[in-house]
Amino acid sequence: MTLQAFLLLAVALLAVGLYGALSQQSIVMIMMGLELMVNAVIVAGAAFWFFVSPAQPDGQVVVLVAVTLMAVEMAMGFAVAIAIFRSGEIDMTDMAAELRD
Repeated sequence: MTLQAFLLLAVALLAVGLYGALSQQSIVMIMMGLELMVNAVIVAGAAFWFFVSPAQPDGQVVVLVAVTLMAVEMAMGFAVAIAIFRSGEIDMTDMAAELRD
């Protein structure tokens, strides 16, 4: 596989994630779109590391840290989404705006 193939995969993931985040109203679907976009950045970073300096392990460490942070971020996001849902049976973003009042 070439660098261009990995970057094409990253662009495809980013495009699908962006479409998913912008076109949906469900909080969970928006978070899934954000997850795809972060995965696209990780794929692109790992591809650049593999093709630029595969002998050094610093790229692997950065990817591992990014995946760990992504998992923590998504767990916190789902906790917030569950708290919003439990507060008033709200699962759409336009309905969540009513919580300000």
